[in-house]
Amino acid sequence: METDNIAIFASGNGSNAQRIVDYFIGIPEVRIQAIFTNKKDAGVIEIANNMDIPVVIFSKDDFYKSDMVLQKLREFEITHIVLAGFLWLIPPGLIDAYRNKIINIHPALLPKFGGKGMYGRHVHEAVKAANERETGITIHLVNENYDEGKYILQKKIELTGLETPEEIAQKVQALEHEYFPQTIERWVSYYYS
Repeated sequence: METDNIAIFASGNGSNAQRIVDYFIGIPEVRIQAIFTNKKDAGVIEIANNMDIPVVIFSKDDFYKSDMVLQKLREFEITHIVLAGFLWLIPPGLIDAYRNKIINIHPALLPKFGGKGMYGRHVHEAVKAANERETGITIHLVNENYDEGKYILQKKIELTGLETPEEIAQKVQALEHEYFPQTIERWVSYYYS
């Protein structure tokens, strides 16, 4: 049986990474091989350590000026990369090596509220400031530009206009946790394998 080997890239506390790891525990065809992070104090490291998943910590120079990250991906025989709260633009060499094999989740309904600097609370504050009546998530392939890859899934929630940015964030995170792992499973199995 062929196994799809996933690397999760994360920069933060790793709540999406935790959901993904938990989801794939009982699915032998998909293995979370490693967690890659650009922050040596990221909360996702603790998740990886608790689950006995190898961690690769890399610097900006490692990522943009060397092939260290690509070499590590090859060492772990990674077939797919999942961005789960990873904030750096993916360099062209990595895009080329994993064309249509890198997926990201964005906490808004792209193309609205996307692009450089639009992550986390910045997105939810912008949604609130624009008095949007809906928001949601976009799961998309990754290309050379922030948040411009082909959409795989969008899910929306209605807003009353009274929510704080923090309350919007909670609603959006619930969608992320519900839909990201299952979308990853379908993606590795059917979309581009």
